[in-house]
Amino acid sequence: MHHTVVFKPTNIEPEDTIQYPNALITALNRKNKWVDSVFKRLTPDERITQLMMIEVFSNQGPKHEEDVLNLIKRYKVGGLIFFQGGPVRQAKLTNKLQAASKVPLLIGMDAESGVGMRMDSAMQYPLPMLLGAINNDSLIYRMGAEMAYEFKRLGMHLNFAPVVDVNNNPQNPIISYRAFGENKEDVSSKSLAQMLGMQDNGIIATAKHFPGHGDTDVDSHHDLPIIPYGRDRLDSLELYPFRHLINSGVGGMMVGHIHMPKLDSTANLPASLSKPITTDLLRKELDFAGLIFTDAMVMKGVTKYFKPGEAEVMALEAGNDVLERLVSVPKALAAIKKAIREGRLSQKEIDRRCKKVLAAKHWVGLNHYAPIALDSLHQDLNRSRAHETLRRLAEGSLTLLKNKKHQIPIENKKRRSVASLAIGATSSTVFQQRIKRSLAVKEFFLPRKSNAKYIKKLRKDLLKHDLIILSIYGPSIRPSNSLGLGPEDRALINELARKKRSVVVLFDNAYTLDHFADIHQATSILVGYQQLPAIQAAAASLVLGKLEPAGKLPVTVNKHFKYGDGL
Repeated sequence: MHHTVVFKPTNIEPEDTIQYPNALITALNRKNKWVDSVFKRLTPDERITQLMMIEVFSNQGPKHEEDVLNLIKRYKVGGLIFFQGGPVRQAKLTNKLQAASKVPLLIGMDAESGVGMRMDSAMQYPLPMLLGAINNDSLIYRMGAEMAYEFKRLGMHLNFAPVVDVNNNPQNPIISYRAFGENKEDVSSKSLAQMLGMQDNGIIATAKHFPGHGDTDVDSHHDLPIIPYGRDRLDSLELYPFRHLINSGVGGMMVGHIHMPKLDSTANLPASLSKPITTDLLRKELDFAGLIFTDAMVMKGVTKYFKPGEAEVMALEAGNDVLERLVSVPKALAAIKKAIREGRLSQKEIDRRCKKVLAAKHWVGLNHYAPIALDSLHQDLNRSRAHETLRRLAEGSLTLLKNKKHQIPIENKKRRSVASLAIGATSSTVFQQRIKRSLAVKEFFLPRKSNAKYIKKLRKDLLKHDLIILSIYGPSIRPSNSLGLGPEDRALINELARKKRSVVVLFDNAYTLDHFADIHQATSILVGYQQLPAIQAAAASLVLGKLEPAGKLPVTVNKHFKYGDGL
């Protein structure tokens, strides 16, 4: 396998900052004075707890914060994963928790689309399905770099992203729009761009969910998915992007709670607890020398079949370096100590992994820990550069699947009446407002779960218009697997697509096009993938002719809408 080497011109930077692709991997495995001096001050118990990352919320009040503080003071856990909250609250809490910690804490977040995915008033970048539609990977690198800046500004070091699962199962309830698409080459190049954007800027990226969660129809948060394939199929598809990122120096790898009986036949055993998968395949065969993380240990994919404590011992036996989101730190610690006494785990192996975690802390700069500055935090997390990146991503992703009779761009024509119908909305949307600036339209709304009487009147009004612009919204700012529309709502949309000149703009998961039997009969169809305001604004510009479409469909939806489609 070839290694991509990225050299930076030496005349610009001092010698020691030249980035080699495996600089992070090398750093994690090299002898280091700081690591040795910190390691020497740790008790055997503390070396075990350095391998644990616990969950923290900055919106759950003082009792929760006190519980976390106690775990840090009493057990000296190695790291934190932040979930919901707000930037200032999180920064204050981070400073307080870091101050109480014997060794600086490694802080991570599941921020596949940036910190705004977890907290209010911060940038939300698009999720991977939208990025998969973009033909320009340097934009995705730039997004990774922006994410890294925001992570650092919030005192965080590690992103549990990118998702490198190849989503080749349209029924997948958990990966779906979280994957870059169904094509392994696209998934490789796009996830690599996101990873390099983060790691070149000092944030550790974590590829997930090894060895590939794309072809499941079960959500591992609720049960254990089973993937029936053997090595031939995995080598040709699922493992392809993982290999690509490993060869390019990705620092972290998250092993999924997915059962692969052909790789490990132990009953109900998730990959995360499997030595043949975690050690033999990932560490030895694929030669991955970075940090191996379990997926969250609180998920039903583990807890349904294995007790807290025993699960953590098995995860370490399997070869994971870091246990994240444990059900119980004391139970896990007691069970791991017992396993060391019984010879199931060796203290030597624990020590090796502990040093690796400390080396990661050194690489992200925790050997020079400084508290987060709170002033101008909000401004810094909403830089104009970030908004510009988001605008470019939105514009580059818009995918025009159909444009009969050159219906787009829509022009103002005398004696033509145009209706603008927002489906799943109750008041004027960003897209509708932008359209209204340039086009004489009458606005209508079809809220989810409308009654039959309302739909009947709406249908009558709409059918009087010459052209209908239908914008379709899912239930939340994140994409969904179901738009939450009832059969009457869908019947109306299908009828309008069949009978009228219509422009359909979907602001949700591309797979939801399949929920409308006749939507392919619409005059024009544009996919925006998500309802972020920047995407709605870009879609309006395109419909009005101020923007050329450039996106391609990253997945096959059905026989009408196939992978790679896009005018």
